[in-house]
Amino acid sequence: MTRILGIDPGSRTTGYGLVETDGNHRCLADGVIRSPKGTLAERLARIHAGLTEVIAEFSPDEVAVERVFVHRNADSALKLGQARGAALVACVSAGLPVAEYAPTLVKQAVVGAGRADKRQVAFMVRALLRLRATPLEDAADALAIAICHAHLRNAATRAAAGGAG
Repeated sequence: MTRILGIDPGSRTTGYGLVETDGNHRCLADGVIRSPKGTLAERLARIHAGLTEVIAEFSPDEVAVERVFVHRNADSALKLGQARGAALVACVSAGLPVAEYAPTLVKQAVVGAGRADKRQVAFMVRALLRLRATPLEDAADALAIAICHAHLRNAATRAAAGGAG
């Protein structure tokens, strides 16, 4: 069994989702880290501290994080990049390997369409993980990132083993 922590970073709300997989995926936890009102530095510290707590509680084996996509607004892209940085530091400080995925690849892996909307992603996450309720939007995105990593790491493992499985 491998535990994968998916992270959907944001400067105000960072989603996380923990999936355990052996080829079949099971949701262990999901949620959001809400950053306080205040300076960007204070919000980044909350992201780091929140993810450090999640890592300590659930002991993931691997982490998958969404890559920054280019916003029309440069200020928003910078803040998102800094939120990703806080998340990456929390993971690397814990000694965890980190994989990064483009949003379109995550949607392709989970929904089958790289331009799927957030409702479609949440619906498929709920179906794939057999959840009773639909997770919060940012948590659903984080679970989708973890599922994407599980699919792609399994494909890479099978390819390295000569296509067996």
